[in-house]
Amino acid sequence: MINYFKLAYRNLGRHRRRSVLSGLALAMGTALLMFIAAFFQGEMRSSMETTLRLNTGHLQVQDSDYDPDKLSVAWEYLIENPEQAAAQIEALDQVQAATPRLMASGIISIGDESTGVQIMGIVPESEANDPYRNGIVSGSFITADDREGIVIGLPLADALGLKVGDSLNLLVNTADGNVDEQQFIVRGIFTTGTTAYDKGVVFLPLAKAQAFSGAANHASLIFILLKDREQADAVKAAIQGSGYKVETWAEMNQLLVFVNDFSNAYLTVINLIVLGVTATVIVNTLLMSVFERMREIGVLSSIGMKGRQVVALFLAEASMLGLFGISLGALAGWALSAYFGKVGIYFGDLGMSSDMLLNDRIYTILTLESAINLIVTAFIITLLASLYPARLASRMEPVEALRGAQ
Repeated sequence: MINYFKLAYRNLGRHRRRSVLSGLALAMGTALLMFIAAFFQGEMRSSMETTLRLNTGHLQVQDSDYDPDKLSVAWEYLIENPEQAAAQIEALDQVQAATPRLMASGIISIGDESTGVQIMGIVPESEANDPYRNGIVSGSFITADDREGIVIGLPLADALGLKVGDSLNLLVNTADGNVDEQQFIVRGIFTTGTTAYDKGVVFLPLAKAQAFSGAANHASLIFILLKDREQADAVKAAIQGSGYKVETWAEMNQLLVFVNDFSNAYLTVINLIVLGVTATVIVNTLLMSVFERMREIGVLSSIGMKGRQVVALFLAEASMLGLFGISLGALAGWALSAYFGKVGIYFGDLGMSSDMLLNDRIYTILTLESAINLIVTAFIITLLASLYPARLASRMEPVEALRGAQ
């Protein structure tokens, strides 16, 4: 019985430099694919979690005529007595937290400086507000009975030169269409890791926001977090009623869902390109081997080696080359992904849309499933790439091979 792998090892060792370079090319391709996959997975998970945690939640209950882009606090667009409804929703087994929020547009003014902000009236003790409470970097979070306190983001505080204890003037568009202005004291400064969000949102206790804006006992929406976001449709069906609308995270984040699907397709294209280049390197390596070993192939064929045995020999060479390159690449790809999964890749303020938020720092995530899929795919591509040189060698007639080698 022919020991194909022993012969393959000997043949690859004849041109060690070329074999090593081919293996390194395969390793670089594998490492690159694993890192790109880890980056995309980290980016999409970060964007999804950040958007749902800060912006939309898993579900929202709103008045049927409410437009979140207008931030109107007119009563006809708001939910009346939202605390009672929120408590009933939070009692459902699938719900982690449900809390009313009042959204309004405002302007902060400090001397001659002013900037537009989104005012969010919240129930401070709600679990849904943990990202802001846990993100306090200076001072403290607001309390429900605070009538003068405000919490602002770190980028906004830096831009306006504010610190804890400082006063600021806040203007708001009220429910009756007028403008009201009051002075507030900075109780705390927070960061969520998303600069675009932190510099545009300020927090007041819900009761104070209602009184300040003239919204009285109304809220813009009920913000709902679920224990499992896949239960969104089921919970929506359970709480849906007349006079208001319930929207799931997928309905509110259509751009995010599209980008996620597009990223998967884009990643597939990148994989095909990189694997195609890698396959070309393997084909060239084995073709050079075929032409350099024509005499050997002719001798083997003349002593009875069949075409399928020649194919098996070249497949064995490709397998050994693949195992070397892919193993090295997988190790490098895993190391890169693990490193940047801890320290992250800083992109800074990439901007914010109403549909999609992204952290300033992206942490790579390489799942075991993705790694295995890439390794198996790279190995299969390596074997497929070796088929053409192998079949070319197997079809050589002994006499022609010996003549061509002279």
